[in-house]
Amino acid sequence: MASPVEVQTRGILFDLDGVLVDSTPAVARCWSRWAVQYGFNAEEVVRQAHGRPSIMTLRELMPDGDYEEENRKMEEWEIADTDGVVPLPGVLEILRALPTDQWAIVTSCTPDLAEVRIRVAGLPRPRKLVTSGDVKRFKPEPDPYLKGAELLGLAAKDCVVVEDAPAGIRAGRAADSRVLALRTTEADDLLKAAGATWIVNDLSRVTLGPVAKGQPLRLSLQM
Repeated sequence: MASPVEVQTRGILFDLDGVLVDSTPAVARCWSRWAVQYGFNAEEVVRQAHGRPSIMTLRELMPDGDYEEENRKMEEWEIADTDGVVPLPGVLEILRALPTDQWAIVTSCTPDLAEVRIRVAGLPRPRKLVTSGDVKRFKPEPDPYLKGAELLGLAAKDCVVVEDAPAGIRAGRAADSRVLALRTTEADDLLKAAGATWIVNDLSRVTLGPVAKGQPLRLSLQM
């Protein structure tokens, strides 16, 4: 077995879906339902929508349609569909152990949808939360992770971003953060191509060292 990789960081910026919460079945159901309704290939639409605000996908798929209304409908569907929304392995353990002022959630969800998924999955409520309503440019642009670092009072280069989607990995790297990618939704070649610094299966492969107030966090990654 390979030796763990040791990492120090001042803060951790977690994506939500596919990193902390398994919402994949619910997301796939909602987008497949939409795709069938409008005659799109469901599998392609689900992949296109992953890790991005719904409004971006809808604008691309129906540029001449009422994508604002479709976005409102999609949010209603996703808020209502919580079947199978659960925390991913290792998530509760690491979030409960982290100092509350050294981590944030940075998600492409709307504020209401993020709140629902955090609550349904039973996650500790973050003191700092960035949603699609907090930035003008979304992943893969760096703005969401720059905002997350700012809320922690840190530079993005002093944070580790935890992501599962290529768009999110690119956003983290564009913000000058190191990125820990999880194999929860995508294959290694896509994670590497997006610029992942490290890749592990999920957060059960990450161990947090002893925590000292005001000191960097020490993470041990079992690759």
